[in-house]
Amino acid sequence: MKFLLVFDFDHTIIDENSDTWIVKCAPEKKLPNGLRNSYRPGHWTEYMGRVFVYLGDNGVKEDEMKRTMTTIPFTAGMVDLLGFIGENKELFDCIIVSDSNTVFIDWILKAADFHKVFDEVFTNPAAFSSTGYLTVQNFHAHHCAKCPKNLCKKKVLKEFLDKQLERGVSYTKIVYIGDGGNDLCPVMFLRKDDVAMPREGYILEKKISQLAKDLRPVECSVLVWSSAFDIMSYLKLLIKE
Repeated sequence: MKFLLVFDFDHTIIDENSDTWIVKCAPEKKLPNGLRNSYRPGHWTEYMGRVFVYLGDNGVKEDEMKRTMTTIPFTAGMVDLLGFIGENKELFDCIIVSDSNTVFIDWILKAADFHKVFDEVFTNPAAFSSTGYLTVQNFHAHHCAKCPKNLCKKKVLKEFLDKQLERGVSYTKIVYIGDGGNDLCPVMFLRKDDVAMPREGYILEKKISQLAKDLRPVECSVLVWSSAFDIMSYLKLLIKE
């Protein structure tokens, strides 16, 4: 009996968006209008690439970025939840599927000593260039019309499950914890024994509600959370069953 926990990162594990938080490093803590207005829907990674060039051009170095990123608050109760999962790793496999990037997630998890809780992190690859600029790439290519160009979370989840099956690992239940519009695609992939946990008041919850109103409800159970203590209560019930 093993459960798979799938976490989004921004506004789920941390209570902010890591990509917009980095703007605190910019001169006057803001971006010029031309750069801010250059974002095109579905092309977030390219936009962040331009933001990182701007920061690099303004002399923002890796250590300053790291200091800034590790001040992001975790969502209420998340520290306790991750501690609980860490103590029960024999029951839970745990992955992150996020539109952030490897550098930010790595910094934040390591600073709080949570990197061991997660078996794998699927996010946009990032690295510092020889000139000290942070660069980011799209996670993969895909053909899903519903998702941003750089990342279809359903594809990531499906490929992970296929790989685990090849290793002889299957899950009693998948619990998907997220908040954003790009979490709907993987949630629609879940089956009736699985559970979607959308964050209360965020886009994912609204989209799931709208599907139910349109009489096209998701197949899995839906449990809304407002703090990570709600998630922990549910996981405690799950392992008692």
